Amino acid sequence: MLNKDLYFTKDGLKQLKAELKQLQKEKLPKLIKRVARARSFGDLSENSEYTASREELSFTEGRVEELKGLIRKAKVISNTGKKSDSKQVNLGCKVTVKVNSKKHTYEIVGEWEADPLQKKISHTSPLGKALLNKKKGDKIAIEAPAGKINYHIQKIH
Repeated sequence: MLNKDLYFTKDGLKQLKAELKQLQKEKLPKLIKRVARARSFGDLSENSEYTASREELSFTEGRVEELKGLIRKAKVISNTGKKSDSKQVNLGCKVTVKVNSKKHTYEIVGEWEADPLQKKISHTSPLGKALLNKKKGDKIAIEAPAGKINYHIQKIH
């Protein structure tokens, strides 16, 4: 993992911490018991339950370490959840744009929280980068595989 700050909304960081707690308090102890039970079945070289449980344990331990690293480097985006007086698009704000005749509202989040289906876009994505520091009324164009897409910023929340 790179040595850079990782940006999260308050809720995003809360979700990471909840996942870590669930893995440490519930899933890991169950997996350790499962491995021990599978070990008791005998010959480990032909014991598929032992192999599968060890793989799942290893994967879960890796996820725990990944979450710890993310949480350690996490920086909470300060302007989420409150009314923003911002005149420009920043990390953590919502922005409504018009594309052709349709309006879309996106939340600009850190890359680990990005979820296009939830209209959460990363500040490092092409659209996120183009929107940062822009103001209401600004127009931007993004090159996409289908051609150039023009966005007009309608509102910054």
